[in-house]
Amino acid sequence: MKLFFDCSVLVPAFLTEHVHHAASNAAYQQGRREDRSCGAQSVAEFYSTFTGFPSRFRLDGNEVLLMIGDILEKLSIVTLAADEYVSTIHDAARDGVTGATIYDALLARCAIKAQADVIYTWNLKHFQQFPEIRSRVRTP
Repeated sequence: MKLFFDCSVLVPAFLTEHVHHAASNAAYQQGRREDRSCGAQSVAEFYSTFTGFPSRFRLDGNEVLLMIGDILEKLSIVTLAADEYVSTIHDAARDGVTGATIYDALLARCAIKAQADVIYTWNLKHFQQFPEIRSRVRTP
């Protein structure tokens, strides 16, 4: 089974104080690397989140890079080619997707490209709006 991880699952997988830590970490530990992936933009979002947290949880860039190293060992990183990126934006415009939801559309396209059977996210509404993946979206 191929698994795809949204950043909303990756962050709590690493943050033991998070209410979703246990479930997110259990999902993150499932399967083999070749069957698990995330979008490249989720790696940047992960970095942004941990370096931008309030001071109690904020980490410096080098600490976050260690966690990203773990992600790179455990997950394949899915990127979109330029034409796939633009095609996704065209589709989003056609479908009335606006604002920051475009980032979810890009991740949905990455999940499709990865042939994910399950897309793990804590933001169900964000991903269930895309018919192509709706049935595959789950919380850990």
